[in-house]
Amino acid sequence: MQQKIPATVITGFLGAGKTTMIRNLLTNAGGKKIALIINEFGDLGVDGDVLKGCGAENCTEDDIIELTNGCICCTVADDFIPTMTKLLERDQRPDHIVIETSGLALPQPLVAAFNWPDIRSEVTVDGVITVVDSAAVAAGRFADDHDAVDARRVEDASLDHESPIEELFEDQLTCADLIVLNKTDLIDADGLGRVKSEVASRIARKPVMIEAKNGEVPASVLLGLGIGTEDDIGNRKSHHELEHEDGEPHDHDEFDSFVVELGAIADTAAFVEKLKGIIAEHDVLRLKGFIDVSGKPMRLQLQAVGARIDQYFDRAWAPGEARSTRLVVIGLHEMDQDAVRKAIEALV
Repeated sequence: MQQKIPATVITGFLGAGKTTMIRNLLTNAGGKKIALIINEFGDLGVDGDVLKGCGAENCTEDDIIELTNGCICCTVADDFIPTMTKLLERDQRPDHIVIETSGLALPQPLVAAFNWPDIRSEVTVDGVITVVDSAAVAAGRFADDHDAVDARRVEDASLDHESPIEELFEDQLTCADLIVLNKTDLIDADGLGRVKSEVASRIARKPVMIEAKNGEVPASVLLGLGIGTEDDIGNRKSHHELEHEDGEPHDHDEFDSFVVELGAIADTAAFVEKLKGIIAEHDVLRLKGFIDVSGKPMRLQLQAVGARIDQYFDRAWAPGEARSTRLVVIGLHEMDQDAVRKAIEALV
């Protein structure tokens, strides 16, 4: 009897560092043949393009499957199950499957899908890994003062300070078998202590927490957990499942994304500095993409979480490839898309 293929689900809030961690994993997988399923939010598969450029021999472009234009937790039947079925029908099956969810996805419905008959007999969830942006949490990105909120709730039963972002953060933690506190190099020891306390206070379950910087976690730590998470998914219910157990479908109307396309950028330092002002003014949650730098043979990758922007040249432009600057902007539903788009276009 053929052994089940282990699958690792990697989730985490916007900008936590999932793609960077997976890139490191693929290049240090010790010869394992890995199939990668990426669920991008919006209509530009930036993460897939980043990972296809990593050059890992054990994960070729044919092994990277992108699911775009839909949150994977909302399109399990339409997208994920058919994708898994085709993957399992390949002559050369992977040693391990890695699934990167969108930063807006609930991992619970995805893990539950592994109990579908056609999947359960072939694949098991090796573990769910939740990546946390430690610097953001240390800065109070998700809550300023839980004790003050709780005290005010005692005084006013109708008061509700829980935002959809906070619930999403908690749901991703609730489903985790391993929590990676990433970007710990950006905070001091006191800040790290606050992050650990904050994360622990959000969940009843107590999965293992490890520290990381730049997504550098050995493959031996990420793969081979052997949890079989699909068998325990009933103990990891999301806010949505607890509040809407009548089967009402959820959506992500709180979030919007759009693409801004530009020409070549001559002064990237000035461009990035001005982007910070636009992000702050319009409360952009996430901005990521590629920049065509004038006179440079390589493509500049840009990843922004709040005012913190990371950038590096990831690969050379291919011969005949159309060069362009393409940025994905993700924000809350009330974000003024036209204003953000015009502000960014005005920088060129």
